Amino acid sequence: MLEYVNLELALPQDEYKKRLRPLQQRLYELEHAVFDAKIPVIIVFEGWAATGKGRLITLLAERLDPRGFRVVPITPPRTAETRYPWMWRFWQKIPARGQMVAFDTSWYRRVLIERLNKTVKKTELRAAYQDIVEFEEMLSADGTVILKFWLHISEADQKKRIKKLSKDKLTAWQVSEEDQLQNKRYEKFTTYVEDMIARTDSPHSPWTIVEAADRYYMRIKVFETIIASLETRLGLPASSETKPKRPRVTKEMKGAVNA
Repeated sequence: MLEYVNLELALPQDEYKKRLRPLQQRLYELEHAVFDAKIPVIIVFEGWAATGKGRLITLLAERLDPRGFRVVPITPPRTAETRYPWMWRFWQKIPARGQMVAFDTSWYRRVLIERLNKTVKKTELRAAYQDIVEFEEMLSADGTVILKFWLHISEADQKKRIKKLSKDKLTAWQVSEEDQLQNKRYEKFTTYVEDMIARTDSPHSPWTIVEAADRYYMRIKVFETIIASLETRLGLPASSETKPKRPRVTKEMKGAVNA
């Protein structure tokens, strides 16, 4: 699946700067439209370590009304949270009607990082996938818009980025042991990602694979995808500049995993 991703896609800096501000303004307008329509919105960000998720989310939130948009970073469960079913802590974070929430990693940690760390059993993994699918189906049936992004870069690019972050005292703290392990076992982790997308991509909670080698292209594609999805849900006409330029997950890509 992921071998189909074109990581050579890029956007010139001047074009990026020209397009970013109008997209931020349009997202601000849609935030208020979503509030008026009482539509809850969930935006999930997953991806390789060092792809720039944090900066991307900052740009999304930068011009939004904080009363209607919040960011939820997901870390390993705390001791108190382990006393409940594993999905409990995510139920506590879902948006109210008319609110938007961006998850910086999410419930997919269970089938990615925990799987990589071998802290989840095969039976628990199967159950986790069922829980996730039912969770998203329930939210969608209740009116929630669910958008999921996988930020993709190559093994060599990730290794280079991690090395650069680790060398700088101001950014070394951003690199965790999990990040290092992810790159060390890149091929294995890729199979986990492909498995996740194939099992959980659906019309009501679609995955969008984002070519993240170029940060400018990545950011604009995410903005355009979110905006186009919200315009569609709200029944608003989509402008040509906000239509996603590439498909999310094609039948050929799914077939490559299921073969």
